[in-house]
Amino acid sequence: MASAMEPMPFNSLLILLLISSASVSIESKSEDPTPAAWPSQFHSILFMNTSAGKLQVVDLWYDWPNGRNFNIIQNQLGKLLYDLEWDNGTSFIYTLDSNQECRVLHFPVGVLRPNWLEGANYLGQQEIDGFLCNVWEKVDFIWYYEDVITRRPVSWTFYTGMVTHVMTFEVGAVLEDENWQAPVYCFKEHEKERSTVLESVAGDGSSGGFSLMRATVI
Repeated sequence: MASAMEPMPFNSLLILLLISSASVSIESKSEDPTPAAWPSQFHSILFMNTSAGKLQVVDLWYDWPNGRNFNIIQNQLGKLLYDLEWDNGTSFIYTLDSNQECRVLHFPVGVLRPNWLEGANYLGQQEIDGFLCNVWEKVDFIWYYEDVITRRPVSWTFYTGMVTHVMTFEVGAVLEDENWQAPVYCFKEHEKERSTVLESVAGDGSSGGFSLMRATVI
């Protein structure tokens, strides 16, 4: 009879390791995946279809370390809008044409934090735009699709029906500082249009959905 001090036979040890490994695998599969946090800085080209069926191409620059987010929005056969968001809750939505239009919006929150999807409800996997994605929903407001393999965002949909398709996603890309300055006419008091979030953002989706997202999801 083997003593209690003798080493476990190799075959028995191997079986034990296989059982332990299978147990860990089963446990890990039972846990829902969590969405990847956004990179602290990235550049992305987005194609958006608003709830009203209007098409937009959005040139997005996300810069969390410097507390800023920039959406350059080309409406189909329409205006080119600049939506400059700061972490102090101020947004400037303006044109650079001869009309010199500018709206100044004030939010109770700043720029979306990289982990803004924390706490989202996992819905499973679904194919969208030709990519197999994990899908999450947050506060019945946004449905977020992330590529299973690369973990890059592929698409997201707002409760209003506005759909975003991610065309490019450049991690670490940074826009030069001189491009983050709103035009001087945004700072002239008589030209400021101070609006509430719901009046200015929820209505026409002119800010590409990001101002609405940060106002509601954070």
